[in-house]
Amino acid sequence: MRIGLVSQWYPPEGVFIPGNLARQLAGRGHDVRVLTTFPSYPHGRIFPGWRQRWRHTETDGPVAVRRVPAYPSHDTSAARRALSHLSFGASSALGGVRWLAGVDVTYVYHPPPTSAAAAALVRLARRTPIVLHVQDLWPESVLGSGMAPAGRAGRALERGVAALMRATYRLAGAVVVISPAMADLVVARGADPDRVRVVWNWTDDALFRPVPATDEARAALGHRGRCTVMFAGNIGLLQGIETAIRAAAVVRDRIDLVLVGSGAGEEAARRLAADLGADNVRFVGRRPAERMAALYAAADWQLICLRDLPALRGSIPSKLQAALACGSPVIASVGGDAAALVRSAGVGLVSPPGDWRALAARFSVAAAESADARAELGRRARRVYQERMSLRVGVDQFEDIMTKLAAERGRA
Repeated sequence: MRIGLVSQWYPPEGVFIPGNLARQLAGRGHDVRVLTTFPSYPHGRIFPGWRQRWRHTETDGPVAVRRVPAYPSHDTSAARRALSHLSFGASSALGGVRWLAGVDVTYVYHPPPTSAAAAALVRLARRTPIVLHVQDLWPESVLGSGMAPAGRAGRALERGVAALMRATYRLAGAVVVISPAMADLVVARGADPDRVRVVWNWTDDALFRPVPATDEARAALGHRGRCTVMFAGNIGLLQGIETAIRAAAVVRDRIDLVLVGSGAGEEAARRLAADLGADNVRFVGRRPAERMAALYAAADWQLICLRDLPALRGSIPSKLQAALACGSPVIASVGGDAAALVRSAGVGLVSPPGDWRALAARFSVAAAESADARAELGRRARRVYQERMSLRVGVDQFEDIMTKLAAERGRA
């Protein structure tokens, strides 16, 4: 099968799902062609050693990759973010039709919705089916981020993006979502229920796995011999990290909260921790992906945190899969499907999103858990990941979806 894969984000960026999927499908004998832009995530600057140019092709193992220029941005400016997404939509559409010519099916990683532009043109020209992989609900996630304009401009943006998403859902041969609640939401927003599939996200199985805790990793976290809760990943505008900081400040004599990562919300988070005198909250910055498993092992619990927004109730934060893959128990300050998964699988503690008092109580429970109890939670977490969310399980499902769509096209 000849597969086109379109994503604004692709390795060496840390958004690993498109790269994992491309390499795994190619390893199974499929001809995979990727259309993307030049790496700039998460800092919004082109990576050192890269230069944007129009006729750029490369290989990623057995995968052929075409990169097209786009405006790089990942800050808090709505205008610059929009320009980044729109420029990739335009350049990928211009450069993608020939690059994707002859593919049997096109996979599109969403967000942003503009990533579907090239696939839509190929669909209209050659009836090539589209698999749309939805990670976030738009326009809800944009409006909830705090970056969207208010008033008439905000309402116009909401209507425009909602109309774009309805058209994209209807154009797709399959709409793949990351949770059952998200499936219901995309159907309510215009997707054909017969075309909607749920595939749990995976993490990078080669990087996130159980490893022994080391003194070096404990030192990197500033481990002080007491309960250490780690938050790993983007400190963004949707994570609701202020809830965790307020909760940690209440139980500063019982737990340490260590934030591994950075993002648009980091400066405000640092100010809040300072204002509260939360000296048990530490910011250690980003760490290389290959060192993260050791940091997971060095912490006692992993924190999953999201704001309390309707659009996020169907979201499964990628750090949850990473924690489960590493065999780490979790504290989940989330709602919706993520909370239901943690609760039903018995892999940690759950607190309502946005409720710092409830989360502080959960931190106290976590601090009182025995090492044996945490170890059992960790073993269960690893088992749940392998059975439901691993890379192999996810690629099996995508390969099945793509094979059936390609066969339907051949019979049409």
